[in-house]
Amino acid sequence: MSGNSVVGSFAVADYVVFALMLLVSAAVGVYYAWTDRSQRSSGDFLTGGRRLTALPVAMSLTASFMSAITVLANPAEVYRYGASIGFYAVSYVFTMLITSEVFLPVFYKLGITSTYEYLELRFSRATRLLGTMLFIVQTILYTGIVIYAPALALNQVTGMDLWGAVISTGVVCTFYCTMGGLKAVVWTDVIQLGVMLAGFLAVIIRCVVIQGGVLPIISDSQHGGRLNLTDFDPNPLRRHTFWTLSVGGTFIWLSVYGINQAQVQRYISCKTMTHARLSLYINLLGLWSISLSSVFAGLCLFSVYKSCDPWTTGLISAPDQLMPYLVMDILGDYPGLPGLFVAAAYSGSLSTVSSSVNALAAVTVEDIVRPCSNFSEKQLSWISKGMSLFYGVLCIGMAGLASLMGGILQATISIFGIIGGPLLGLFTLGILCPFANSKGALSGLVSGLALSLWIGIGAQIYPPAPDMSRPLPLSTDGCNFTVAPGLNWTSSTLPFQNATAVVSVHNSVKPLLADLYSLSYLYFSPLGTIVAIGVGLVVSILTGGRKLKVEPRLILKKEDTTFYYFIKMFKGRIKSRSGHLDLKKDREMTFGNSNPAFSDFEMDLTRNSAS
Repeated sequence: MSGNSVVGSFAVADYVVFALMLLVSAAVGVYYAWTDRSQRSSGDFLTGGRRLTALPVAMSLTASFMSAITVLANPAEVYRYGASIGFYAVSYVFTMLITSEVFLPVFYKLGITSTYEYLELRFSRATRLLGTMLFIVQTILYTGIVIYAPALALNQVTGMDLWGAVISTGVVCTFYCTMGGLKAVVWTDVIQLGVMLAGFLAVIIRCVVIQGGVLPIISDSQHGGRLNLTDFDPNPLRRHTFWTLSVGGTFIWLSVYGINQAQVQRYISCKTMTHARLSLYINLLGLWSISLSSVFAGLCLFSVYKSCDPWTTGLISAPDQLMPYLVMDILGDYPGLPGLFVAAAYSGSLSTVSSSVNALAAVTVEDIVRPCSNFSEKQLSWISKGMSLFYGVLCIGMAGLASLMGGILQATISIFGIIGGPLLGLFTLGILCPFANSKGALSGLVSGLALSLWIGIGAQIYPPAPDMSRPLPLSTDGCNFTVAPGLNWTSSTLPFQNATAVVSVHNSVKPLLADLYSLSYLYFSPLGTIVAIGVGLVVSILTGGRKLKVEPRLILKKEDTTFYYFIKMFKGRIKSRSGHLDLKKDREMTFGNSNPAFSDFEMDLTRNSAS
């Protein structure tokens, strides 16, 4: 079955399923536009009036950065490099812990709409504007790719119209962002997360049925070397190992969950700090389930095509198309199911794009429009809607640009780490280092950015040698069709061939820093963060940062963390166990309030007498 060179195309039922998902998303926007039509302020539009609860916010947090790139690229990644990408699960845990203990308490208590507002409160107006600009550039670049990449892969395999798909998703997305604001974005994300999981499950269940159970899939993957989960090589040049994924991954995801406007805006819109913390931990389960599904889908992919790789034989032209190809191959006879998978891929895109559009609108209104003008809240609310519309259109335009850039996909994803790293360093300086001043902050940000960009661009020019990325072998022995003579299958851009070709060309002129350039792309972010913090601290101390008096609310206090309460509780337990007769504590427990005259701290006498 894996040998058929012609795979079916989309049926009517598939288009219906896909259109349904778009319609439901649009309907949510209309619903919230109608129920919240009395919204007077831009704050209501951008933060849902801060009345959201933990569960929908958690699902929305998960959906917004699990894009179509996750649905299409992660299984292909497992197919080619093995399941080690599953180590991301470790980095998610650290990310949620650090976010909920360090970043969340400060942002939540300040009650800000834009995270970059913090930079002005803590450092200076210039820092805030630089941070805002970097965020806008990073997000628009990323969003264009997120719309275009899946459209291209799906178009080449399922024959679904490319620009029809790009524009319809873009328009629907812009529509519900503009109409319904953050509430619409959160609730459509919840629906889209459901669709993503359903799409994965359809593929996985069908594969398990075809291969005769889960165990054959696992044993195929074992034989094919795909279960490389024991790779603890500390070499920072290796592309994916336990260390690069868990350490580098933590920094990349921290720059998303800790400080990225799209995510922070979500959990700040929760009712209480407890809801916000809970949303982060529930979202952890969501991240795990999506990443587990994508890894297992990759193992299914390998199990089905272990003896006839459709990529080497030229049936598809890029690894991104493996998943859609598999779907058309095994689910083609079930009308509607391929549509469900395509809907899953696009749900990934929609949720990411809608978060980005809403976040871009928030940042523009709060950081650029509000400080420079004196509009009323009602006018700002309309401006927020206008900005949502503007950015939606701009992102569709970026998708057009992405189609011209082609091979720069990986580069753009690296840009995420390249810009996110130094920004993470900047916020960490502000929150954890009381003596960091604005000179230090700016010089740290600029130097971190310069270094990350330099290495990121170097890595594009001198790609790492294949023994560092280690693609696993693919086989075409079991193919039962002849490769047509016209199909020159070496031309189907095999990345490892390309990589070696490029390296051999540059070998003569290979710079001394080539080893630095072949650093795993996951380490671009930590590098930027560490340089930004290091330079920032040194410059701050040299420019008199020690004398700086910072408002206490702008810095993390130990009372804000959950760990502090755990330690306090633990100490209390130990004291009571260690057998000291704690008279005061006993008395408190048995006899209500102690006599205010003898109390060792002031009491609220009015409340006492009232009770």
